Amino acid sequence: MPDTPKVKGPASYFPSIEKTYGEPIAHWMAVLQRAGSRKHMELVTLLKSQHAMGHGHANALVAAFLAKQ
Repeated sequence: MPDTPKVKGPASYFPSIEKTYGEPIAHWMAVLQRAGSRKHMELVTLLKSQHAMGHGHANALVAAFLAKQ
């Protein structure tokens, strides 16, 4: 069996985020896209306040989202 590289960085949180909140990562990326132009911590706060997401999960999603912008 070949060694599969371990996922690092924000994406390492994705399986836990999907399991915990019951939505695919694409859903959360769409939520962030709809939020418009905001700073990193403003987006983290939005996920925490409007979607009851934990800080680590929110931060990982925002970091991944902004890295693709």
